[in-house]
Amino acid sequence: QVQLVESGGGKVQAGGSLRLSCAASVRSFSSRGMGWFRQAPGKEREFVAGIRWSDSTYYADSVKGRFTISRDNAKNSVYLQMNNLQPEDTAVYYCAVGKPFRLDEYDYWGQGIQVTVSS
Repeated sequence: QVQLVESGGGKVQAGGSLRLSCAASVRSFSSRGMGWFRQAPGKEREFVAGIRWSDSTYYADSVKGRFTISRDNAKNSVYLQMNNLQPEDTAVYYCAVGKPFRLDEYDYWGQGIQVTVSS
């Protein structure tokens, strides 16, 4: 049974920072891309950031220069450092585990964690 445990969400004022963590109990973690997505109230879920098995990273334009995704294969974990947060970043954030060596195809999803940014 695959489990994804997300942590690090919360409330912060505009300009502040948060670091999200996601620990995944999944086989072949180092062979999988990982992603972060978010869903704001009344909106569809959207891509935020991804990191491939090669450690290359890619971001949504809305977060470039402010968010950084990273991974620790020894801990089966992926992180999202979020700086200069803005009210429009308020959403439920989801961690996603990719299929081995497959781009943008996700096998498993976390339960979501709330991030709230006040102005």
